[in-house]
Amino acid sequence: MTSEDKFFDEMCRSNGVRGPYDRYHTWFNQQDVVRLAQKSEEAERFFRRTGITFNVYGQDDAEERLIPFDLIPRILSNREWTTLARGVDQRVRAINAFLHDIYNRQEILRAGIVPISVIAQNDAFLPQMIDFTPAGGVYTHIVGTDIVRTGENEFFVLEDNARTPSGVSYMLENRETMLQMFPELFSQIKVQRVSDYPKNLRASLEASAPPNCEGRPFVVVLTPGIHNSAYYEHSFLADQMGVELVEGHDLRIIDGRIKVRTTRGYRTVDVIYRRVDDDFLDPLTFNPQSMLGVPGIMDIYRAGNITIANAPGTGVADDKAIYSYMPEIIEFYTGEKAILKNVETHRCSEPDSLKYVLDNLADLVVKEVHGSGGYGMLVGPAASKKEIEAFREKLIARPANYIAQPTLSLSTVPIFTEKGLAPRHVDLRPFALVSPKEINITPGGLTRVALTEGSLVVNSSQGGGTKDTWVLES
Repeated sequence: MTSEDKFFDEMCRSNGVRGPYDRYHTWFNQQDVVRLAQKSEEAERFFRRTGITFNVYGQDDAEERLIPFDLIPRILSNREWTTLARGVDQRVRAINAFLHDIYNRQEILRAGIVPISVIAQNDAFLPQMIDFTPAGGVYTHIVGTDIVRTGENEFFVLEDNARTPSGVSYMLENRETMLQMFPELFSQIKVQRVSDYPKNLRASLEASAPPNCEGRPFVVVLTPGIHNSAYYEHSFLADQMGVELVEGHDLRIIDGRIKVRTTRGYRTVDVIYRRVDDDFLDPLTFNPQSMLGVPGIMDIYRAGNITIANAPGTGVADDKAIYSYMPEIIEFYTGEKAILKNVETHRCSEPDSLKYVLDNLADLVVKEVHGSGGYGMLVGPAASKKEIEAFREKLIARPANYIAQPTLSLSTVPIFTEKGLAPRHVDLRPFALVSPKEINITPGGLTRVALTEGSLVVNSSQGGGTKDTWVLES
């Protein structure tokens, strides 16, 4: 198996197999290809039987789909992971400090490091959070950091997911599937566990309960309901943590606390792990048409009688315009240089940058500032002239709505195909859990893979798949 020279292949190099893949490669060469193909089909049946599906918004059929699973693991050495974990830890600390600052003293704005306009004109900035600090000072209880690789020691953060990051259920189910299909492999190769994530998530949420909580904190997962694209994950995490899965209509305010109805009457809720967007969280404060949230919950929250994870207003930190200032944000709050690099970013709100982007659209990736899921973006090198010109009009009409980045030479890892192993581009989303006392980063994360040859878009909504991510013990 070979990869084009311009892409770093994480398994193969010109003189052989890279160290992290050495033992796996030996095992793979001893396997019957027909058996592996059968295992691949078995994995698909397992995912379908378990109900691990997602919905694609904005499509006429809108049917539930499986995210394709590839059975060749993505393998990182302990040394590589240590660097990534240090970088994620640093970034998460800086994001939490930044959120506390912009909703309180706003020192970074006074210092002129982040322009006031970037915050003031940001739809994700919530004035209702000004002069309020969540329990323990934690804003982003769960963070997913998207990381790409371009070389042996070249890692870049592509974006920060600080609102309601998804995908952790696939990290867990991918590992469980591999353990079931190839138990002998895990006895030969020592891989760090990811199965502690639900236990750690519950412990982290409980540690973030309000000060007036009595006894063990009562935690619930708030879901928009079965029609949400990530409903499987909401249900899965509630089940794995051993907590209640609730919808907005299950909760009500009684005596200044949020309560949920149980078989023994109403019980006080201390922590809500919400998977409902800010705008739908409280119809009395945000969108009055919302049927998904709890009327008045923001008043209870600001009174310090409930913890909402992640805190409302955290979306300002994963805004792609703010992303472009992250190296400065990290240094401002930690006094350290960023361990993980940012991708060079052109802010189209700035006239000189806009001119450059318009002149080089065919070579750049252009993204919506508030976009996610691979929607609303232009991948210049893969776009037709017609698509580029149509996007040019949108860019000219609303330049502040976009940022642009160079097309990175993303690393490749092997996937299993009918013709054998073939290289495909990947990214990685490690998950960090933040409590008042510590940051816990699960060793591994969700590897998303572009299954189409040559494609750089790994999002499941755009046809990407997933694979198990291994971090070696030593």
